[in-house]
Amino acid sequence: MAEVINMPRLSDTMEEGTLSKWFKKVGDTVKEGEILAEIETDKATMEFESFHDGVLLHIGIDEGSTAPVDSVIAIIGSKGEDISSILKNDNSVVKEEPKPVVKEEPKPIAKEEPKPVVAEQQKQVSTTNESNDRVLISPLARKLADEKGVDISSVKGSGDNGRIIKRDIDSFKHSNYSQFSQPRPQLSESSYETQNSTMRKAIAKRLADSKFSAPHYYLNVELEMDNMISFRKQFIQTQNIKISFNDIIAKAVSLSLAKHPKVNSRWYDDKIIFNEHVHLGVAVAVEDGLIVPVVKYANSKDLPQINTEIKDFAGRAKDKKLTPAEIEGSTFTISNLGMFGIESFTSIINQPNSAILSIGAIVQKPIIKNNEIMIGNTMKLTLACDHRTVDGATGSLFLKTLKEYIENPVSILI
Repeated sequence: MAEVINMPRLSDTMEEGTLSKWFKKVGDTVKEGEILAEIETDKATMEFESFHDGVLLHIGIDEGSTAPVDSVIAIIGSKGEDISSILKNDNSVVKEEPKPVVKEEPKPIAKEEPKPVVAEQQKQVSTTNESNDRVLISPLARKLADEKGVDISSVKGSGDNGRIIKRDIDSFKHSNYSQFSQPRPQLSESSYETQNSTMRKAIAKRLADSKFSAPHYYLNVELEMDNMISFRKQFIQTQNIKISFNDIIAKAVSLSLAKHPKVNSRWYDDKIIFNEHVHLGVAVAVEDGLIVPVVKYANSKDLPQINTEIKDFAGRAKDKKLTPAEIEGSTFTISNLGMFGIESFTSIINQPNSAILSIGAIVQKPIIKNNEIMIGNTMKLTLACDHRTVDGATGSLFLKTLKEYIENPVSILI
């Protein structure tokens, strides 16, 4: 019996999907577990496996087309099986509506009026003394050329039939006024357009919903990073594991969130959920936009584990190999633009989370220690909070705890 394949819901926010690529064509044999197609969701492009054995009898959506979740995208059955009743009775099968044929009324043929022939007056035509070729030039242009010593055989006319007119002599004089002058480059306007991807449309919708529905406010703090720099160097030397500053900050954030569940919360219209576990979302830039893989139970993982997961997520995110489970369920998000030299910025909350942390670059600058000015390293953090769940004092206490962990990173290991 034929099996109907529907557009799967590959993420909790997915409403439609784009069929990026078919790996099978009608008539091909399909085995359970084989990759049937590649589907672009609002968060990533994912490979879709077949759950049935058989022959691909019907493709309901072409490559590059978009269809709502649960739309029929394919039918798998036995070779030669009649599926006409399925196509007829199932209203969810994606079909192309025939375009109406519009007959164009024949346009009346307009008779062309004969154009009057205007004789060129002899005085408008001049012949060069150096050549037997005729050069069309207006009397005024001829006079200007003689006055300025312009060789009209070197001038390109812009008038009718290549006729040289006054502006041609003026422009020729201007562009050759000096042996040092250079011809001006021709400037042209250029632009191009591209269709918005499913991911880009979803990012626009979700961020707009977040920005205009959640009352954002921002808390800024600047931290001393000298101890963090020394800590990272010693950790790499003793453990022989290369960790990044982002890994250490991710661990410090996770430990701080465990102490401040109000910041690690989710807002819903009828309730607030305070999470004691920490599922840390880490924003990763990809070609089509931004994706947020999630380090589950980050507060209970050590630095090498966090390093391995984030590195793995980043690599597979760019190759579009993340699974739905790996990009869902975050309770808090961090976004780091420090590697691009950005010192400070604000982020839009990744709803339904209540907050997001923006991480800037480590900057060397003069600082005051023990009433003395010295060179030190600092970093700026910006916490964006949803005022419906996180009050100013609550967010400030979270940043105070985070500051203690980052400025005394040995405490992360305790």
